[in-house]
Amino acid sequence: MVVEEPPSSASTSASATPSEAYDGLSFVSHMIAGSVAGTVEHMAMHPVDTIKTRMQALHPPGHSGSAIYRSSVRHMVRTVLQKDGIAGLYRGVGAVAAGAGPAHALHFAMYEWAKEALGGNRAGLAPLETAAAGCVATVVNDALMTPVDSVKQRCQMEGSPYRGVMDAARGMLRSEGPSAFFRSYRTTLVMNVPFTAMHFSVYESAKKIMYQGEDDETLHVQLVAGGLAGGAAAAVTTPLDVVKTRLQTCDPTKYGSAAVLPTLRQIVREEGLQALWHGLKPRVMFHMPAAAVCWGTYESMKSLLHA
Repeated sequence: MVVEEPPSSASTSASATPSEAYDGLSFVSHMIAGSVAGTVEHMAMHPVDTIKTRMQALHPPGHSGSAIYRSSVRHMVRTVLQKDGIAGLYRGVGAVAAGAGPAHALHFAMYEWAKEALGGNRAGLAPLETAAAGCVATVVNDALMTPVDSVKQRCQMEGSPYRGVMDAARGMLRSEGPSAFFRSYRTTLVMNVPFTAMHFSVYESAKKIMYQGEDDETLHVQLVAGGLAGGAAAAVTTPLDVVKTRLQTCDPTKYGSAAVLPTLRQIVREEGLQALWHGLKPRVMFHMPAAAVCWGTYESMKSLLHA
């Protein structure tokens, strides 16, 4: 017995209008699909994100052999498991569980709205339009996710003094004030605007190239396109991600300006150019499957909501 896969929201006849081809759902429906996709993605990939954060954060005091310690994913995994056990890989996951859903709900809903408004739903490739729509969406998303990410990374650090998410949030508020939650917002935007522009344009373009209109767009196409988009965008923006991690996890006096270029120059001056590429492997390892999972879940949810 052959079970037919439900048609993707992106598959239509040649006579269909852009709104029928890509929308067909309300703003709220896109929010629901985005919320589920973001939560599934971040929860599934949290252990890899923990490894990336440990590799990018400042080296723990008294530890020698930093080059080996920070460049080897395998060594970092062993270190986390030996010191903190399996639970160490999931430190800060509560912040993600609380914040990823609402943030991704707005992210995807704003993306679909902006893509339609900018003409990204027309036939053929539209990389500039989809890139611009992704940039609009990430400004909204990052306003919600930056505080969540700051708390999460404080919990993920090696030797974190915090007992959990709420303890970290209270400690940051008490010792550093509300600004601690948004110290890296500018840096996050500087990183995520090019990241999202590349990610969304590569995803939509790869999907259209592979789809060819011969059959309904399959989950396989969405997973492959998502993986390609996530991996490429992650690799290119790794130096900016290192800067963001430092601003979110270090003492405020370490990088006093909290600006991207001065912080980047300080890291290079003190640790060398290679420091900007710490965490490259786990970052790509995170974003390739994470993007595949996220887009696959999102497109599947859209199909279910269409039914």
